[in-house]
Amino acid sequence: MQKRTHMAGELSEGVVGSKVTLAGWVARRRDLGGLVFIDLRDRSGIVQVVFNPRVAPEAHDRAERLGGEDVVLVSGTVERRPPGTENPSIPTGTIDVVADCVEVLSKSKTPPFYIIEDLDADELLRLRYRYLDLRRPDMQRNLIFRHKFTMAVRRYLDSRGFIEVETPMFIKSTPEGARDYVVPSRLNPGKFYALPQSPQLFKQLLMVAGFDRYFQIARCFRDEDLRADRQPEFTQIDIEMSFVDRDDVLALTEDMMAASIEETLGVRVATPFPRLSYAEAMERYGSDKPDTRFGMELCDIAKAVEGSGFRVFREAVAGGGKVAAIVAPGCGGFSRREVAELEDMAKEFGAQGLVSIAVSRGGEGELEFRSAVRKFLSEEELQEIVRVTGAGDGDLILVSAGPGTVVQNVLGRLRLHLGSRLGLIPENTMAFAWVVDFPLLEFSEEEGRIVAVHHPFTAPLDEDLDLLETNPLAVRANMYDLVMNGVELGSGSIRAYRRDVQERIFRALGLGPEEAQEKFGFLLEAFEYGAPPHGGIALGFDRVVMLLAGRKTIRDVIAFPKTQRAICPMTGAPGPISREQLEELHIEVVNGERIDPASNAQES
Repeated sequence: MQKRTHMAGELSEGVVGSKVTLAGWVARRRDLGGLVFIDLRDRSGIVQVVFNPRVAPEAHDRAERLGGEDVVLVSGTVERRPPGTENPSIPTGTIDVVADCVEVLSKSKTPPFYIIEDLDADELLRLRYRYLDLRRPDMQRNLIFRHKFTMAVRRYLDSRGFIEVETPMFIKSTPEGARDYVVPSRLNPGKFYALPQSPQLFKQLLMVAGFDRYFQIARCFRDEDLRADRQPEFTQIDIEMSFVDRDDVLALTEDMMAASIEETLGVRVATPFPRLSYAEAMERYGSDKPDTRFGMELCDIAKAVEGSGFRVFREAVAGGGKVAAIVAPGCGGFSRREVAELEDMAKEFGAQGLVSIAVSRGGEGELEFRSAVRKFLSEEELQEIVRVTGAGDGDLILVSAGPGTVVQNVLGRLRLHLGSRLGLIPENTMAFAWVVDFPLLEFSEEEGRIVAVHHPFTAPLDEDLDLLETNPLAVRANMYDLVMNGVELGSGSIRAYRRDVQERIFRALGLGPEEAQEKFGFLLEAFEYGAPPHGGIALGFDRVVMLLAGRKTIRDVIAFPKTQRAICPMTGAPGPISREQLEELHIEVVNGERIDPASNAQES
């Protein structure tokens, strides 16, 4: 068998007259005027191959029997296409390869879907035949871009003195966040490893060990409910640095992102990124991951309605809640049905209701208002609401009242809905922002206790340290999130590197000395042997690549992802194991059902 000399998509007029050997898949075959044309596709692109019976009759006869997705080896001469037959839609559109030999390396059955760009096919079918889905040019570009971005990040961090260290995959289970994936130990019956949710503790121990600057393109695992931007196994850019403060970590992350984006996309990103406190982000955008590409910010109108005749507004203010609004530009003419849809949406988001005020300018030039609660609001209150919100002729003011977190969530989500619906969000824009000064702790209604907002190894801000015992929910964390276009890319913090501070955080979380020692004794002991101040960040690599590649789901930038039920339709994982394996692992399945992998693969 001859050896491939060139990639199909890399041929150009510079090699006209040269003899080449190509290998790839038959993307398309056409028989025209006695000639056979095939589009030969490989990872680099497509080139047209011409089989002329006068030039190579045997090759022409074989080409007539070729089918879509057959794997072939083709030899021939590169020629310019005749004038008027060029194809400007592909890079190789000015040349042909005139074949003198073709060898069929592998025949293909008819694929279950077309191997084309931007395929409109059921995602479950695509995942069932992922090896065919990955053959499509847009999917190949996604994974090639992922590779290039990985290498750009590695080159950047290496140039800044970082050392890549692999941390363990089998660790001790310390369930403080999402559920762990657990692995039974055959050699230690009845005991289990956990797969890491992050390398957090090990990268902190590397700082204690004196490595100073660590990074890892780390594989992580979380047994949690999945969404478009979540997977049970995922990758993160994991970074830790010694002798730094928050500004150092933020500056390095900004520079790394800007340099890697410029290298891979050729786009220059302005730095430094804007910074918002958590409180400011919630007040202005109703979200701790604000999309700053457009306005429509939340406006506090409590002072305008604190003495209002409308009881809902008045009681919300008196009870320490919020009354806030957003302005939907040009939506004052919405029909009753359209307004009702927004009201229903607000209720789905947790609101008791939603007040709408349509603003228009009357014949005398004065503003007029249309609202279901118009009779409860004075002219002065309405004018003040307009002044505070900046609403004008033809706008629609949407008001929510109630507990502060509910109001912010409702208006924040309505803002995103309307921003998309009204075309207010610019495309091809990268709006980065830092959100800082998160709460360190919060009360979990689900667990009935105080939990860490990020993780229990985040340091409090120095000025809030003494609140840990007296008012723990008021403590702000030395923590930061990187956000792009309303998507959280990653989180980081300066760590609690002193044993006494870490133990105070554990106590605030309800972990007594014995439990803290059992779970994290190795870390507390390490802090007694000269732990440097340190901090870092972990960026969700799949999510970063998804956004930069312009995809809607991280499944499009992961080679072999799972479904939203954590199932692999291609292999049938997860599947049963034999009784012999269970006995070897000292495991008994109670009330478990054996699942046929074939039927398992059909689940969505």
